[in-house]
Amino acid sequence: MLLNPAAMAAHLWSLRGLFVQFTRREVAARHKGSVLGVVWNFLHPLMMLGVYTFVFAIVWQARWLPIGGDEGGRGAFALSVFAGLVMWEVFSGGVGTAPTIIVNNTNFVKKVIFPLEVLPLAQIGASAFVAGVSLLVLLAGNIALRGSVSPTLWLFPLVLPALFSLTAGLAWFVASLGVFLRDLRQIVSGLLLQVMFFMTPIFYPLERVPDPYQSVLRLNPMASIVDNARRTVLYGVQPDWASLGLVTLVGLLVMLLGYAFFMKSKRSFADVI
Repeated sequence: MLLNPAAMAAHLWSLRGLFVQFTRREVAARHKGSVLGVVWNFLHPLMMLGVYTFVFAIVWQARWLPIGGDEGGRGAFALSVFAGLVMWEVFSGGVGTAPTIIVNNTNFVKKVIFPLEVLPLAQIGASAFVAGVSLLVLLAGNIALRGSVSPTLWLFPLVLPALFSLTAGLAWFVASLGVFLRDLRQIVSGLLLQVMFFMTPIFYPLERVPDPYQSVLRLNPMASIVDNARRTVLYGVQPDWASLGLVTLVGLLVMLLGYAFFMKSKRSFADVI
């Protein structure tokens, strides 16, 4: 029953109201005590985009694929890096906080009827909200560079199922294991995510990696997600349908397995905590 995709989808749909409520709570908690509050969601990506443009386009004189009238690829490099970081924000925000999400909410663990599976999803939702604001900044930068929006921007939503399903599945896995292994946060955030960050083509195009290593990097599902996001949002070209279809299937499988693992193991949370 736990490995039934239809049952999982129906159960998660029934929790949509609770998901929205906890996502709002998490977004508010991130800005609690801040003078500017949610305004930081706009200021931070603007400042970071300015920093990336200065460091990569001016200091390093780095180049990427030309975008619009930027034939030298100067601004394109900053936008390409920023696009990769927007995708990574959702993934790392969901998986990186998962190891302690259950331990930090023991009051909900003691409530038998509370659906604990919504807690990791709320973290992903909050990270997606911040990434969404950054995406608006990215689109504005692309318009300034190109003079118009990418003609394939409407295909960008097709990248999101792979990103969210992969993140949700891994977050459920990590959240469950984090209850039993208290050192998991250091392993995930301090090691695994750091390694995966540099194994994801965020600061470099995948095509520039030597062939023997390129095939290894392509095993990282985030590589395909980042690449197809750039294609649709910035470059105005069709997604790599083969890689996008494969990573979407992988993400959905990881999500189903992560959900089943979480639902099975959460019965023991109260005994361990």
